Amino acid sequence: MHDCIIIGGGPAGLTAAIYLARFHLDILLFDNGSSRASLIPCTHNHAGFPDGISGKELLARMRTQAASFGVRCQSATVTAIEPQDDVFLVRSADHEVRARTVLLATGVVNNRPDMDHALHDSALEQGLLRYCPICDGYEVTDKRVGVIGTGTHGMREALFLRGYSKDVTLIAPDAEHMLDKDCAAALDRAGVSRIDGPCGGYAIEDDKLALDTAAGRLSFDSVYPALGSQIRSDLALAAGARGTDDGCIVTDEHQRTTLPGLYAAGDVVRGLDQISHAMGQAGVAATTIRNELNERQPLRR
Repeated sequence: MHDCIIIGGGPAGLTAAIYLARFHLDILLFDNGSSRASLIPCTHNHAGFPDGISGKELLARMRTQAASFGVRCQSATVTAIEPQDDVFLVRSADHEVRARTVLLATGVVNNRPDMDHALHDSALEQGLLRYCPICDGYEVTDKRVGVIGTGTHGMREALFLRGYSKDVTLIAPDAEHMLDKDCAAALDRAGVSRIDGPCGGYAIEDDKLALDTAAGRLSFDSVYPALGSQIRSDLALAAGARGTDDGCIVTDEHQRTTLPGLYAAGDVVRGLDQISHAMGQAGVAATTIRNELNERQPLRR
């Protein structure tokens, strides 16, 4: 019987693991190796790293720190969480374990453009393909930027990036743009170009990412897919926790879900999808877990 099982080995899950281990709790972390942070070539937004740090290096350092306090990590994908009286049964393909509490830090998965995987990863590594304007909009200052998207979401991302560059183009992913009059007017006022799709024929050409559009072949210093994401909240919703209309897990200010004993932190919860925000939520969740376990039975060494 564990005090807490953490599901997800990204910044939120690992931060919570460090906190909980230092609270002298018995924890187990499940990590299937798919943290979105691992895709970051270099972040300059994370405080304390003035020269930047890659997502993989940051996660490796956090895993080392967690292990130094005795955190055990299981490489597996959790398939179900089942509430049983005042404990939880957590299932994976090869394991079945129980815990007094569970913390979900499963994050989200970006919807990618329809392009070859090797090309995608190479473009990402070179900064030709980017997913987070908040994280790295600074890096595209005064560069030629393409945004693949449409509708309100595409419009908002293009307008955000317009704060960094005068040369921003919104490209419809499939066919014609799906923009209402207000969206189109906002883009026109900001000087954002609009081009219909479909997009295709992606390639790295002359240190730029090139693609085919209805207006012909175009190339950009960086391209941002504004195609939404898949929120990995299925485990919580199947267990009986409440979700938002867009699929995020509902939590209170202490990261409690609507299911007692189940907590959530990071991008799977509605909020700013940033490493710093995820880590802050994880610290809150871990401290709440410790205090509520202590209320059930005082923690003593």
